[in-house]
Amino acid sequence: MHFIKKHFLNIFFVAFIAIIFLNPLGIGMKIRSALIRLVSFSPSTISENKRETLQSYNWKLKDANGNALDFNNLKGKVVLVNMFATWCPPCVAEMPSIEKLYKDYGDKIVFLIVAHDTPQKVDPLMLKNGFTMPIFYEETQALKEFKTSSIPATFLINQKGEIVISKKGAANWNSLKTRKIIDDLL
Repeated sequence: MHFIKKHFLNIFFVAFIAIIFLNPLGIGMKIRSALIRLVSFSPSTISENKRETLQSYNWKLKDANGNALDFNNLKGKVVLVNMFATWCPPCVAEMPSIEKLYKDYGDKIVFLIVAHDTPQKVDPLMLKNGFTMPIFYEETQALKEFKTSSIPATFLINQKGEIVISKKGAANWNSLKTRKIIDDLL
């Protein structure tokens, strides 16, 4: 008993950290997402001479209602592609900033929010948070330029098919910097 009294704060701290980092759902997810949101910054553009151009547009997606989307039809448009999953704290952390950007730019650029999850897991997340951005699911493998082993992964494509932003990890997509980048592309 003397040991517990003497080390109570240490035990409490270890338990708190375990709840945050070992509990994949519930309060741990909320705390991790909030902490990640606090330290997320605006993504940076890739310098023009280092930008990769999409070699193909052969990518098939379907929306939450099962409607097909052919990425070939998006040639010549500004497109924001975000790969996410509901179990990924950085993904969930950046979604409110993407939603805010979508509300202001959804009629100017194409948003492809691609779930690496099932609709049964995505739908409750969308409803609970009031997200209205369009969710898509892959029908065919992602383009080689979008393949990544980490999520979230977000790409901003200009009208020429160049990847202007390639960001792995959480970012603040609703920043003035990001808005200026998009405005300059339009």
